Amino acid sequence: MIKLQNIDKYIDSRFQRTFILKGIDLAVEQGEFVTIMGPSGSGKSTLMNIIGMLDEPSAGEYYFFDEPVHKMKEKQKSEMHKNYIGFIFQAYHLIDELTVYENIETPLLYKGVNGNQRKSMVAELLDRFNMVAKKDLFPEQLSGGQQQLVGIARAIVGQPKLILADEPTGNLHSEQGRHIMEIFKKLNDEGITIIQVTHSEENAQYGKRIVTIADGAVQSDVQVEKRL
Repeated sequence: MIKLQNIDKYIDSRFQRTFILKGIDLAVEQGEFVTIMGPSGSGKSTLMNIIGMLDEPSAGEYYFFDEPVHKMKEKQKSEMHKNYIGFIFQAYHLIDELTVYENIETPLLYKGVNGNQRKSMVAELLDRFNMVAKKDLFPEQLSGGQQQLVGIARAIVGQPKLILADEPTGNLHSEQGRHIMEIFKKLNDEGITIIQVTHSEENAQYGKRIVTIADGAVQSDVQVEKRL
């Protein structure tokens, strides 16, 4: 599903080249649950943004469902991102002026889904996450855990093939975090491919593989022996 070959990301200044990622090789099969770990500043979020087509590598090749992303024009990438990928962030990134319902509905508007279909898709997720009573509230009226549930609902409403979760439980207390991770596990069991960045050893155990990055390079790539 995802194949990165010799990916570099660097910034050139007048006298030197600073590498954020160097020589990254990574393959992710459809249906996998992969965790990316590593110290702050190691390049994890940059790697996620490249996989999510929000950023471009400086060098190397990226194939998504055998399509060469590194050769695509912006419009093509935008279409791929819109149709195949759901992003979940540590800081929720909900739109403050929109209600819970409207936040979840937003990706469907971008995709041009018709009104009745939108209604039923949003209603199904509100029901699934026990948020029906909260649908007319605004993000500031919700707890952190509830905001992250809305973020997940928004990410999956368009039925993506891939979810990218960047420190999804970073702002939550441990019980809320476990609840979010159980949802990810269930989504993965339903066939959605998940790549998460986390500092949490416990959260990493929900995945099937742990890829460790340090100084912009892959240090190790191991199977999780016993999943939670």
